[in-house]
Amino acid sequence: MYNTDIPSRAELPSSKQLIRSTIIAAVSAAILLFTVVLPSEYGVDPTGIGRALGLTEMGEIKTRLAQEAAEDEAATLAAHSAAPAPSATAAAPAAAPAATPAATPASAPQAPAADTAPSSAPSNSGTGSAVWRDEMTFTLTPGQGTEIKLKMKESEKALFSWAVQGGVVNYDTHGDALGRSISYEKGRAVAADEGELVAAFTGNHGWFWRNRGETDITVVLKTGGAYSDIQRVK
Repeated sequence: MYNTDIPSRAELPSSKQLIRSTIIAAVSAAILLFTVVLPSEYGVDPTGIGRALGLTEMGEIKTRLAQEAAEDEAATLAAHSAAPAPSATAAAPAAAPAATPAATPASAPQAPAADTAPSSAPSNSGTGSAVWRDEMTFTLTPGQGTEIKLKMKESEKALFSWAVQGGVVNYDTHGDALGRSISYEKGRAVAADEGELVAAFTGNHGWFWRNRGETDITVVLKTGGAYSDIQRVK
C-alpha cells in the first residue's frame, strides 16, 4: 500500500551527528548575528566586518532616525498634555476685543477692516503681501525644541511664514484642545515654510521645532490673520 521504505536504524543520523549539526547551525547563526544583523539593524559592530561591508553605517542611520522620531513624539505628547492650561484661559482674550471698541469708539471702523483682511488673504498665491500681526525670533541650541501656539476658533485662518538662520529644523504643525488633537504636517531638515493654517477645531494650533544640528540656529516666525492670542509654550 505504501511505496516509501522505512529507513533502517543504521540509516538514521546518530546522536553525535545530530549534536554536530546543531552546533554548526548555532555557530552559523551567531556569525550572522555579529557580522550582519547587529551592524545593519543596530549599528553594533563587535567584529568590524559590518563596517567593512557598509552595514554598520546603515544600522547607525536606522538607530538615529528611530531615536529622533521617539524624541519628537515624546515632545509632541508632552506639549499636548500641557495644552489644557492655555485652553482654560481662552475666554480671556475674547473679552479684550469687546472692550477695545467701547474704550475707543473712533477706531471701531478699523477693527472690522483688520478682521476682513486675513479672510481674503487665502486667495493669494503666497504670503508675500500679507500684513503680519506678530513676529517672534528665538534661538535653539543643538537638540533643543520649542513650541509656539495660536489660539483659534474652528475654521479660522492664520497666515504664517518662518525661516531658519544658520541651519535647518525638524517640525510638526499641529493643534490640540481638551480631548482633541491633530497633526497637520511634519518635516525633517527644513529651512523655511509658509502658508495658511486653518483651525480644524477651536483650540491651540501652531508649530513645534527641534534643532537636530550641531550648532545654534535662529528661527524667525511671522504670523497674521484670525487668532486671538499667540504664545511660546516652552
